[in-house]
Amino acid sequence: MSLVEQYRAHTEERAKLGIPPLPLTAEQTRSLNALLQQNPVQEKEYLLELFLEHISPGVDDAALEKAAFLDGIVKGEISCSVIDSVEAVRILGTMLGGYNVKPLIDALSNSNPAICEAASEMLKKTLLVYDAFDDVVSQSKTNKYAREVLESWAAGEWFSSRPVISEKITLTVYKVPGETNTDDLSPASEAFTRSDIPLHALCMLGSKMTDPIGTIAQLKTKGHPLAYVGDVVGTGSSRKSGINSVQWHMGTDIPAVPNKRTGGVVIGGIIAPIFFNTAEDSGALPVQADVSAMETGDVIDLYPFDGKIEKNGEVIARFELTPNTLADEVRAGGRIPLIIGRNLTRKARKTLGLGEESLFQRPEQPADTGKGYTLAQKMIGKACGLAGVRPGMYVEAETLTVGSQDTTGAMTRDEVKEFAALSFSADLVMQSFCHTSAYPKPSDITLHRNLPFFIMSRGGVSLKPGDGVIHTWLNRMVLPDTLGTGADSHTRFPIGISFPGGSGLVAFAGVTGTMPLNVPESVLVRFTGKLQNGITLRDLVNAIPWVAMKKGLLTVEKKGKKNVFAGRILEIEGLPDLKVEQAFELSDASAERSAAACTVRLDKAPVIEYLSSNIELLEQMIKEGYGDADTLRRRIGKMQDWLKNPTLLEPDADAEYAEVIEIDMSAITEPILACPNDPDDVMTLSEVLRDEKRPKVIDEVFVGSCMTNIGHFRALGEVFRGKGVASAKLWIVPPTKMDMKKLIEEGYYAIFGAAGARIEIPGCSLCMGNQARVADNAVVFSTSTRNFDNRMGTGAQVYLGSAELAAVCALLGHLPNKDEYMEIFSRHLSGSKAENIYRYLNFDKLEKAELELLVD
Repeated sequence: MSLVEQYRAHTEERAKLGIPPLPLTAEQTRSLNALLQQNPVQEKEYLLELFLEHISPGVDDAALEKAAFLDGIVKGEISCSVIDSVEAVRILGTMLGGYNVKPLIDALSNSNPAICEAASEMLKKTLLVYDAFDDVVSQSKTNKYAREVLESWAAGEWFSSRPVISEKITLTVYKVPGETNTDDLSPASEAFTRSDIPLHALCMLGSKMTDPIGTIAQLKTKGHPLAYVGDVVGTGSSRKSGINSVQWHMGTDIPAVPNKRTGGVVIGGIIAPIFFNTAEDSGALPVQADVSAMETGDVIDLYPFDGKIEKNGEVIARFELTPNTLADEVRAGGRIPLIIGRNLTRKARKTLGLGEESLFQRPEQPADTGKGYTLAQKMIGKACGLAGVRPGMYVEAETLTVGSQDTTGAMTRDEVKEFAALSFSADLVMQSFCHTSAYPKPSDITLHRNLPFFIMSRGGVSLKPGDGVIHTWLNRMVLPDTLGTGADSHTRFPIGISFPGGSGLVAFAGVTGTMPLNVPESVLVRFTGKLQNGITLRDLVNAIPWVAMKKGLLTVEKKGKKNVFAGRILEIEGLPDLKVEQAFELSDASAERSAAACTVRLDKAPVIEYLSSNIELLEQMIKEGYGDADTLRRRIGKMQDWLKNPTLLEPDADAEYAEVIEIDMSAITEPILACPNDPDDVMTLSEVLRDEKRPKVIDEVFVGSCMTNIGHFRALGEVFRGKGVASAKLWIVPPTKMDMKKLIEEGYYAIFGAAGARIEIPGCSLCMGNQARVADNAVVFSTSTRNFDNRMGTGAQVYLGSAELAAVCALLGHLPNKDEYMEIFSRHLSGSKAENIYRYLNFDKLEKAELELLVD
């Protein structure tokens, strides 16, 4: 079958779903190039449309074929009757950057002035030039066309030529009442389609609304763009696929960028911070405003600069356009294009000896209060070369550690290609395969085979399927008091600070080694008193929202929801001697508070112990063939440098916080758990048992996820030692292969087998709900991160709590009362037994043979 026949058949198949065809592959592009060289060209209009609009830009493999073909036309080496040399230059200019840049710069010196002029015009609007900037500067000394490019960059014409955001935007409302989480917008069960934006967008809100795609289509007949409206929007995972889906239905096409859209308006009473930032990055206009007077089908007028929304001529909501650079971001096509372009303009002005530009809106910077800094403010300051930062400051912070996982990895890969990047500038970028390794689909297998090379060829580190959870691994690569990010909302460093983001921001951080940040306020949670027998760190995790609710700082109700943590940094102190593995339970769970980031104040001793262990792990990874070896060696060296002079940042005594919450551990005398189906809906065990609305019989128990460590699985084993088969279906999934092998070595897998447990390979398993799932309508007790509706299973009611309480629930088949729990805990897990149970993997203390066995 010819390319034309094949692609038309593919187009017709996709059209049945109401979506466009996939972009051309490199092989298809080569075939298309050959067809365009025929004379005469058959079906030239169709072939030109394919060539212009159906090949991905940047450094995609197909873009290489396209750029080489056009370069050949410009140089007279290839003959094409339907694309002349000047048109070839113009088409090169639509490819964003990467493989098209050198041909465009070469064309500045062509003997044909028309080609030179066309190349100059296209380069003026090309931002992703990287080191090729120096080539333009060099040519500009003798080449007037190159000089024009440099002067245009300096003048910011790439920006000023774009339309200004309208003073009045008329919109039709599509409202999703209550809370929309990113699992509603981008279901985990369809994660394998996320890089195919149009296909994935078909499942948006499918489990939450009745015929959402049909309703959206009907609303569009009113003739206005749609606004996505909700009470609480975008909580949960840091999925760019969520905003991708919204933009696919409510945004606008991007010329010469197939199957991707930009723009769109999102209005929320509360917009989760990661979702807000991802909307900014993608060119959408996110607005936080009262939505109580808006309903689906309403036609509203939004006035961005006046900060008001009208319906039928009446003002129904007021808002502040924030950050103050947001209008520039939308005009530039997103926050990331604005940053790249603004930096290009500044670089060009500096080269030309010009002063500061006045074209762009300057980020508002707060006045210095003269007070001290919090721990987070010092960490961010360190990443910016400052002693500290203030809430509200805009900074572009050095980003030393970047994480990517597999269900967002394909999107991150595509974003890196669009950024036209062939190497990473961040000190360490790591890719995991924890979300798809247990039950991979064919598309997952392809990703497992191809993505490691993509990452490692750019200097990144790639794990392997079955290695385990991204966070447990990435934490072991983090340097103390440094800043990072990851395309997973649980990228929350226990010895540094991380601001998770969507795949676009993560790609940007990996490529440039920096990330944009509007510094949030901080909320301090200070633990006091003594941890009581039977109370676990997971209970302290749940104590944070429990105490906040009692103080009126958090509500469960979505309409008019209060959440003191939303968009702020959660800073935790009072537990200085925690092992770093334990501290991660606290930082990890800050995602469920909708916090922007988290810090945990630890003493030096546990951090020294952790880094000493991690050096051995990373060295063994190199011996086992993990790459990129140079990146791992560089990180080992920096860890060793820190250990030579181990110092940690400390908050100042007069640091200011938006709120201070004190939690007396002596007053917590029984487990605290999150109830179905909201991680904020927390109660003590006794409160749950007294509540007639809460289910008490437990059908299934899951012990796994990034919230667990090896000690939790030993605790589970000790509760079941000699007890036989569990009364509830029991799922067991250790976070890493090292934990798994150690548990096998210690005999715990034999206990799990006797309990009738379903044991899966290390990874995320039930937590995300895209692999195995619990039975429909099951009542579940889980150690996982969150319990949104339908996440773990259709209609499932999910409690969240400690591995210790999970063990008791699995043993009994129901929620125990306080006395039952305390009796089992005291008998099996307390006293002298605890020291042996809650031991962690110190790789530097292992014999060489055992280390090799665990990491192999």
